[in-house]
Amino acid sequence: MTAFRHRFDRTVLREYDIRGIVGKTLKPEDAFAIGRCFGSVVVRAGGKRVAVGYDGRLHSPELEAQLVAGLRACGLEVVRIGLCATPMLYFAAYDQEAAGAVMVTGSHNPPDYNGFKMMIGKKPFFGAAIQEIGRMAAEGDVVPETKGSDRAVDIAERYADRVMQDWDGGDRKLKVVWDPGNGSAGPIVKALTARLPGTHFVINGDVDGTFPNHHPDPTVARNLEQIIAEVAREKADLGIAFDGDGDRIGVVDNEGHILFGDQLLIVLARDVLKAKPGATIIADVKASQVLFDEVAKAGGAPLMWKTGHSLIKAKMAETGSPLAGEMSGHIFFADKWYGFDDAPYSAVRLLGIVARMEGTLAEVRAALPQVINTPELRFDCEEARKFEVVQEVKDRLAASGAKVQAVDGVRVLTEDGWWLLRASNTQAVLVARCEATSEAGLDRLKAQLVEQLVASGLEAPDFSGENAGH
Repeated sequence: MTAFRHRFDRTVLREYDIRGIVGKTLKPEDAFAIGRCFGSVVVRAGGKRVAVGYDGRLHSPELEAQLVAGLRACGLEVVRIGLCATPMLYFAAYDQEAAGAVMVTGSHNPPDYNGFKMMIGKKPFFGAAIQEIGRMAAEGDVVPETKGSDRAVDIAERYADRVMQDWDGGDRKLKVVWDPGNGSAGPIVKALTARLPGTHFVINGDVDGTFPNHHPDPTVARNLEQIIAEVAREKADLGIAFDGDGDRIGVVDNEGHILFGDQLLIVLARDVLKAKPGATIIADVKASQVLFDEVAKAGGAPLMWKTGHSLIKAKMAETGSPLAGEMSGHIFFADKWYGFDDAPYSAVRLLGIVARMEGTLAEVRAALPQVINTPELRFDCEEARKFEVVQEVKDRLAASGAKVQAVDGVRVLTEDGWWLLRASNTQAVLVARCEATSEAGLDRLKAQLVEQLVASGLEAPDFSGENAGH
């Protein structure tokens, strides 16, 4: 028996997942090694079963096969869900009573990327635990090789039936356009629309790992142009788009306006808080102040937390929060659901709310306090330097007496609004955002941000054409 040892490319072990460029930084032997090491973690924790799924990328089946081989070599029973959306794999972990789960997915990255999202027990597997996989592989620290097994399970019907248990829209017939973006949520969208009342139009519903129509990232406005046009053509009540693996949602109202992640969370939170007054509603540090104010107005306890789906899930479990969301379109329901980010489930809950509305989704959006903001601004900063820059800015702001929220980076509050600077956990970039109630105020906020960046020796970002109403 050959002793197992393996080294990963240093760029692939990320904060929330393992991700790389297939054939360059990520190869089939990496998938086997992940199975061998993660499987060892599961076995040492007393687990016997792991659920595995994969997205629609062209190389996902090969990576899945190698991953399964690595898990089986640990003596585990592998429940193979097959092609699915990531939330379906999370659901399978509960439904199949698995001790762990691994999803092969490149999420919203370009077609040549792929990766692995993991959960251990019912919790996300991230941060130091992912780095530990690298150590285990390099040192061959795995359980002795033995013979496991695998079996295929079609989870789609069970998942769709469970989602529809929480449909609460009555009999109002909505007209809805759906865009899975040729990602792996396509088949389940078709299954759900067959069960939902109303008229449904599915575009880009066939799974195609080359993403021929547009990139599957619903937070980028240009990727929503097609669904906006379809909503107008069909005179639909709303449009719903997903990312490549179906754990992030994008929403367009009946007038073709985008509901950003924080605006969507307001709509969902108001509904949840009717049944759970006083509940904690969590949003990431990039969300608008409007969200936190509106949650409080609706009788909730708003909580600002760090960006990152694994961090949000952990905070939800800690606080007992029934609902959380990120600007990136990750929406987490623990109210009636399992607490993981699930775009198809969130879509059905949203449709129920819209079906019960007297007016339109556009009217709800228009009634929100109007602010002006930049989208998320990202600019390169060396990996070793990005956290240093944020600390330098934090120190200067403290010395100046500025009002700062330091949950994740620095969020600086002024009479004009706020600006944010944080280090990305997944890339060698700094992330910034500004929000104000006026154009003049936004300009002042941007000037403050630029001043701090320059003071740390960085080039000022180009803000031209970056302002957007919100």
